[in-house]
Amino acid sequence: MIYIRLQGKPTNLTIIQIYAPTTEAEESTIDDFYMNLQQILDDVPKKDAILIIGDWNAKVGETAVPDIVGKFGLGKRNEAGERLIDFCQENHMIITNTCFQQPKRRLYTWTTPNGQHRNQIDYIL
Repeated sequence: MIYIRLQGKPTNLTIIQIYAPTTEAEESTIDDFYMNLQQILDDVPKKDAILIIGDWNAKVGETAVPDIVGKFGLGKRNEAGERLIDFCQENHMIITNTCFQQPKRRLYTWTTPNGQHRNQIDYIL
């Protein structure tokens, strides 16, 4: 993770770039990732606008969750997607790129090497 705080008017902006562990990672590694991210968020002044961008290695799917996941996601939700949604709920964040309709070819952010499977795993909160 890396982050930067940009001072501006009318508000400051904190941008956090992440790369989440894959679903094959040890549970303790995933827990550490979310704990470290939460510590960074807790240190951001409350008045700052916050963007968290990156590869979450999670699938939130196409099922909307009010105030968190829009109706324009891709595929089926997985366990890592549930965890990301829980994180968003705890921190009052929205997975913004699921809120805007795009052509299907623009939704996926990862493709298997053989091109058989396409997933949306990169998100902007």
